[in-house]
Amino acid sequence: MSRRKKTFKREVIPDPVYRDLVFAKFINRMMERGKKGTAQSLFYGALDELKGKVPNEEPANVLKKAIENTKPSIEVRSRRVGGATYQVPVDVRPTRRLSLAMKWLIDFARARGEKDFSKRLAAEVLDAYNNKGNAIKKREDVHKQAEANKAFSHYNW
Repeated sequence: MSRRKKTFKREVIPDPVYRDLVFAKFINRMMERGKKGTAQSLFYGALDELKGKVPNEEPANVLKKAIENTKPSIEVRSRRVGGATYQVPVDVRPTRRLSLAMKWLIDFARARGEKDFSKRLAAEVLDAYNNKGNAIKKREDVHKQAEANKAFSHYNW
C-alpha cells in the first residue's frame, strides 16, 4: 500500500510581458526568498541583453531554443535489487525535462563570472542556444551516464 501523499499541480499564471507559461516557470525557478519582482527584472534584463546577440532572432525564441537544447531525454535512477543498488537508465517525463533544463541553466548562470546576473543568464542562454556551455555539458554527462549503465536497463519496471 502506497504511503505517498496525493500531490497536485499548482496552477502557474503566465508571465506579464510574453504571456508564456514556460517563462513564468523560469522566473519562479529563478526567484529567491519570494522576491518575484527582482527575478522578473533580472529575467527581462537577460532577454534585453540577448536582443543584439543573435541576428534575425527574437530573444524569446532564443531562450526557448536554449531550453529545448538543454532538456535531457534520458537519466539514471537508483534502483535497489537484492543487496545491490543499480543506476538504471529511464526516460525523463516531459515536466521533469523542462524543470531540469531550467534548473541547469539558472544554476550554471549563477556560477559564471560576469558582473550582474542578467549578463550571466544571457551568456549561459546564448551558450545553450549554440549547443555549448555548462548546461549542455551537464546534459551530455547525464546521457553518457545513462549510456554507460545501459546494461542495467532490464531492471526498469
